[in-house]
Amino acid sequence: MDRWRQIIRQHRTLPSDDIPVVLSRDGTHGPVIHATSTAARTRGIEPGARVVDVQAIHPDLHVEPADPAGDRSFLDRLALWARRWSPWTMADRDDGLFLDSQGVAHLFGGEAAMLSDIQRRMAMQGLTAHVAMAATPGAAQALARYGSIQICDDIPAALAPLPTAALRLDDTTVQLLNRLGLKTIGSLAEMPRVSLMRRFSTLPDDRNPLVLLDRAVGRTADPLNAPVDPQQFITRSRLPEPVMDAAPHMADLARQLCQQLTQAEYGARSIRLTIYRIDGEWRQLSLNTARASRDPDHMLRLFRDKLERIDPGFGFDLLTLEALQVEPLSQIQQRLDGRRDSDADLAALLDRLSARLGQDKVSWSRYVQTHKPEAVEHRQPAMAGDPTPPPAPPRERPLRLLTPAEEVQVIYAVPEGPPSQFRWRRVLYKTARHEGPERIAPEWWRDRPGTRLRDYYKVEVQDGRRFWLYREGVVHDGRGDTPRWFLHGLFA
Repeated sequence: MDRWRQIIRQHRTLPSDDIPVVLSRDGTHGPVIHATSTAARTRGIEPGARVVDVQAIHPDLHVEPADPAGDRSFLDRLALWARRWSPWTMADRDDGLFLDSQGVAHLFGGEAAMLSDIQRRMAMQGLTAHVAMAATPGAAQALARYGSIQICDDIPAALAPLPTAALRLDDTTVQLLNRLGLKTIGSLAEMPRVSLMRRFSTLPDDRNPLVLLDRAVGRTADPLNAPVDPQQFITRSRLPEPVMDAAPHMADLARQLCQQLTQAEYGARSIRLTIYRIDGEWRQLSLNTARASRDPDHMLRLFRDKLERIDPGFGFDLLTLEALQVEPLSQIQQRLDGRRDSDADLAALLDRLSARLGQDKVSWSRYVQTHKPEAVEHRQPAMAGDPTPPPAPPRERPLRLLTPAEEVQVIYAVPEGPPSQFRWRRVLYKTARHEGPERIAPEWWRDRPGTRLRDYYKVEVQDGRRFWLYREGVVHDGRGDTPRWFLHGLFA
């Protein structure tokens, strides 16, 4: 909700504080409430309720669309920013952060001062933070969401008055516990464990109340699996005065970037050049590579024909070159015989062609496993992935396929056999010899109902040319009228 306010404030006036505002997302039976404002919570509106049901009770309800994907991305960035307090931080579901404060609280003047600093700096960004500190992650998140204690020394006593939902149980398990009379964590902890274990033995660990209770009070380990810091590969060039051409500075930027990639044993797949103009604007230029590369000369060749597309304005005094997407690239020894690596040469050629013509103009074949000859090969951009080897055909296939297959008129020699004559493109051909049939049945898991099978024949006509024909369907198959004939390919 705080993020929504920051975004809306830039475009229009926010609703007054006494109007209930909710963010909605798609649910199983229509839109449901994703987040609520303070006024909405005061009226008892809770996330998960259907929007139409709440609107019937509160006609003045103000509904806005939620952005769960954007919220998650924002929370992930916030988790990395929170490493100013602790090197071990991670996002907690949709609206929380975990920080491992062991050994770092004294750097901020103690635990209370650290929590106060977190709330103050969050408020500076327009975010409302409810904080709590405990010896276990489960106890800390329960107190932050449902309790009033910020620094917990006695976990069982602090958790006892909290509802069972504080253990992050799903709604079904919470309802079951409520029917059993176990509405608080204290009442749950006082129950005999044998009977509870028998009732909840089939639940997974992240939904089992006993497992979550043991983690919260510290009986079982619950370590934080904090993600590693993302590596950034970026070089900057600050100029003493504005310039209009970036080409003279590209060599040093590319060399420094490749040195960073070499030390980390990575190669760049996506590179972005950014210039910062003196009028406060910036312009960017991005390119991709077919293979991971850290060759500065190759990067310069790719940028050479694109630098003139950047509008320098009245000049720029800062340039950055950044590797947006990287892949592991070990330092390997080149060939001992002195020959060139043909794969590297091909990748460099693809990079240059894609940079000059456009990524969608350079493509190669991608093969899939299917019985239909026309669906075996597809085209994909060369930058989208490596080519796949063609599958081995069960029989000889023509060098050229007609897409789509062209219908022909035939004269049967025998029923359900190959044609003795057929007319294609207003020319009559007489069959000299044939081979077949090769039957290809419909793919029932992919084709539409009623698709007919095909019987393929390799036909040689009197002048020596060979054609690939197929009959679509058979007589009395219940899937259509008289079978039709098509010319699908040409042999050498």
